[in-house]
Amino acid sequence: MMGSRARLVSLLFAFLLARVAEAGPPAAAAAGSRYLTKDERWMNQRLDHFSPTDHRRFKQRYFEFLDYHRAPGGPIFLRICGESACGGIPNDYLAVLAKKFGAAVVTPEHRYYGKSSPFKRLTTENLRFLSSKQALFDLAVFREYYQESLNARYNRTGFDNPWFVIGVSYSGALSAWFRLKFPHLTCGSLASSGVVRAVYNYTDFDRQVGESAGSECKAALQETTRLVEQQLLSDSRLVKTLFGAQTLKNDDFLYLLADAAAEAFQYGHPDAVCTPLVNAKKNGKNLVETFAQIVKVFYVKEMETPVSSYDQEYLKKTTPDDSSSRLWWFQVCSEVAYFQVAPKTDSVRSARINTKYHLDLCRNVFGEGVYPDVSMTNLYYGGTRIAASKIVFTNGSQDPWRHASKQKSSKDMPSYLMKCSNCGHGTDLRGCPQSPFRIQGDSSNCSSPAAVNTVRQQIAKYIDLWLSQCQKPSASGEW
Repeated sequence: MMGSRARLVSLLFAFLLARVAEAGPPAAAAAGSRYLTKDERWMNQRLDHFSPTDHRRFKQRYFEFLDYHRAPGGPIFLRICGESACGGIPNDYLAVLAKKFGAAVVTPEHRYYGKSSPFKRLTTENLRFLSSKQALFDLAVFREYYQESLNARYNRTGFDNPWFVIGVSYSGALSAWFRLKFPHLTCGSLASSGVVRAVYNYTDFDRQVGESAGSECKAALQETTRLVEQQLLSDSRLVKTLFGAQTLKNDDFLYLLADAAAEAFQYGHPDAVCTPLVNAKKNGKNLVETFAQIVKVFYVKEMETPVSSYDQEYLKKTTPDDSSSRLWWFQVCSEVAYFQVAPKTDSVRSARINTKYHLDLCRNVFGEGVYPDVSMTNLYYGGTRIAASKIVFTNGSQDPWRHASKQKSSKDMPSYLMKCSNCGHGTDLRGCPQSPFRIQGDSSNCSSPAAVNTVRQQIAKYIDLWLSQCQKPSASGEW
């Protein structure tokens, strides 16, 4: 039994926490900080959730933001951090939603990424615990751990706050899959640009790049690709040096160029590529030199994309300075594919970026036997036929990834498409364009703010509805 003095101190502490939560955001967040918080917290996570005999654990990093929380019974927004290091909780549109609903926001870092790696050396053998299935159980365990820690903080037992899960891109797929696999642990999910359909040969990616570019820009990109291919045959080192990518092999270099073009549309920057390239074509300027400047200034510098992330020799390193590329490629090569191959006709990217290129990369980087069985992935989760409920799917009209998401509404799973010339990946949460960072997901620079804000209203409507329908906070400790 807790002594009366200790109990009094505990109750006073809980009261003070509640008052802090009611007081509003700290000065940094109010002043427009990129992050709501960067304060690191840690929990012990199980390495293998599927083994009855392997009880190894690793340190998993997470973040919490309680300034808007209507303590102690207010909702908890579980924002999933995906395929990169997690530096904190971003101050994007989720901050607006958290304030509206009086929600706490918590974000666990994905296993293996950032500071949450179980191993120092990322050998193929050590990567065998890196999968979406393990990650989903991490989220479930974290959800229970955090709920218990919150209960301890407020000196209560068996209490269950209403939870809502949010993610963008791959983490958007995890958000939907979490609702599918653990419906008793969340009132609903937001799958922003959620790529729930694993795709082997993802030709729709390149087709969407061409469609988003428009006829003039698409023609300029296609001509640039042809010119680069010709120059690779005559003097490959010279043309790669022009792009600052002389260390890359030819096919990896062509993949870099394809990504540089695609990500302009993916992240709401069509003018960064199309305006200079179309003008160069109209004025008879050198298209390759123009595109080289675009790649170096926009893609490498502004979007902070290291050329080394396309170097297969770098990807093979088991202790790289930046492990995200190796880790994501392992997930691509072992589970979801999304091979961004060139369509047989009218492609923007080089035809050399084909299925063989991707399979060779998987074999070269991770060894024999590593390949994605997408049919099993889709069998396990359902792809776009996901048999779940209370999930909002959102996509941007210009995003090449939207064809791997659920774009048609079904019962209890509404799907919305934000239509504007720079509506891309995760625009509902991030705004547009996405560089520089948009505080609170500012939509004013979207070509149609109304298109984005209308979808945001729908998101808020469903969060409100599903939280109200969710099981009331329980003090019984029973499901």
